Amino acid sequence: MKLHVLTAALLGALALSACQNDTADTAMTPDADDTAAMADTAPVVDDATTSADATGAMDATAGASASGDIVDAAIASPDHTTLVAAVQAAGLVDTLKGAGPFTVFAPSNAAFEKLPAGTVDGLLAPAAKSDLTSVLTYHVVSGNVDAATLTQQIEAGGGNATLTTVQGGTLTARADGGTVTLTDAKGGVSTVTAADLRGSNGVIHVVDSVLMP
Repeated sequence: MKLHVLTAALLGALALSACQNDTADTAMTPDADDTAAMADTAPVVDDATTSADATGAMDATAGASASGDIVDAAIASPDHTTLVAAVQAAGLVDTLKGAGPFTVFAPSNAAFEKLPAGTVDGLLAPAAKSDLTSVLTYHVVSGNVDAATLTQQIEAGGGNATLTTVQGGTLTARADGGTVTLTDAKGGVSTVTAADLRGSNGVIHVVDSVLMP
């Protein structure tokens, strides 16, 4: 698969996200207070998109940014209220407001609803704070891994890229049929549905399933 085709896959999601909405070696350790959530839109991707089209899409959307940091971006999204509640319960707000940069793969409310009944309530319980922190930090990668960077990593890896998360585990990114997917440690697959929402301390990509370490 050619690099421009992979780039088009991510940037197709990026372009639609930009129409609907204005992650670095920092250690992840829980702090006090909290808040976080991002914009969730479904991408329309055409495998036949030319490199010129991809370049145009990048020019139009690569600079799109939310006002404030990635936490502020999270708060601004009505589709990520469950993620906000989880970040608050884990005490990760101050950390995610740090210098970063961070790359966050942000599950939507619908992604949390896919989990077995009682899972979210169980993770939000005070006794499960350690488990919740593990799950949330599994969605964070140090550095600015934007759409173009991830595309290059996938191409360089012969079709997949291994991302090391702040939690310590890994995610495998692939380009599959015009869509970028992430495979977690348990074999679950999540799709990137919107890309490159930028905050002052990182970048957010919305995903349609919760990644499990």
